[in-house]
Amino acid sequence: MIIGVVREKKSEENRVGLIPSGVEALRPFGHEILVETQAGAGSDFSDSAYEEAGAEILESNREVFQRSDLVVKVKEPLPEEYDLIRKGQILFTYFHFAASQELTEAMARSGCIALAYETIQEPNGYLPLLMPMSEVAGRMAIQQAAKYLEREHGGRGVLFGGVPGVAPANVVIIGAGVVGSNAARMAAGLGARVQVLDIDLQKLRHLSDTMPPNVISLMSNPANIRSALAEADVVVSSVLIPGSKSPKLVKREHLALMRKGAVIVDVAIDQGGSTETSRPTSHKDPIFVVDGIIHYCVTNMPGAMPVTSTLALTNATLPVLLEIANKGWRRSARERPAIAKGLNMVEGKITYQPVADAFDLPFHRLDTILDSTEESP
Repeated sequence: MIIGVVREKKSEENRVGLIPSGVEALRPFGHEILVETQAGAGSDFSDSAYEEAGAEILESNREVFQRSDLVVKVKEPLPEEYDLIRKGQILFTYFHFAASQELTEAMARSGCIALAYETIQEPNGYLPLLMPMSEVAGRMAIQQAAKYLEREHGGRGVLFGGVPGVAPANVVIIGAGVVGSNAARMAAGLGARVQVLDIDLQKLRHLSDTMPPNVISLMSNPANIRSALAEADVVVSSVLIPGSKSPKLVKREHLALMRKGAVIVDVAIDQGGSTETSRPTSHKDPIFVVDGIIHYCVTNMPGAMPVTSTLALTNATLPVLLEIANKGWRRSARERPAIAKGLNMVEGKITYQPVADAFDLPFHRLDTILDSTEESP
């Protein structure tokens, strides 16, 4: 199989979809690897490192797309890339389709095989390709919140850990998943008073057993959310429904309950955000203010920590990439239900129910498509 690696076009996105050691792992199986020049530069991987591993360096993403059977990326394609994607070509990346009807319709028109990192899901619910970036985003959320809580940036001017005789910051985390638990651990380590809300009692019990005493678990319901927001200096919103739009748990009217200069970090923004007043931002222009509340809604948070993030991501994606390259997407989907769940779109047909539901588009069962098609070795 011919596998392409392109340089990311998203603003301030410095990650790369495959590193030189990944090229080295793929080459013994006879796969050809094409890499756009400078694709790995933001993560400190040079063109020469890719060449030494056995890749061919090409001058443009157009060349990579034209020659590749499979293109591995980090973030969803941008409009300037839509016309480069062709029917039957496998695109392996984060898509977050439910957050963008434009992207969904563009990929359907292209006829590509859209294999989404974020919906590859094991039978136990584990999301192996989403987890490493959720870990990074959860930890980064606290770093960013601490920065924007400074008065210089318009924040309340509250130190996370306080000092003797002065209370620490109040941090509210909505969602006790991977993002939420990592954010809680970081905030607790800085000495903040942390409240974590979730609807899953098992997750809350686990946090109670494993977190330090300054982390308090609460059942998530409208009353508890309102009460927590009224005390919050920082809110980290991290609710995830795999492949679906995030529910809007923090409403516009809730902002009136909060202290002016408080900070909301909406990590769920990739899936549309779980705060009603959120809108996507970039690393160049990361914040905006609504009703006196600072909103940080960067859609590719881990892109600011590309060395850590790329290594963590490719540790998770390479085994799946190897399987698909060696077996083809159809056989891989037949043999591994986790990979089947990652197939959001097949040659214009939406095969992941939450994406179809998000925009009231036709849904096609993947098993019927697999049964009716064959794939060459």
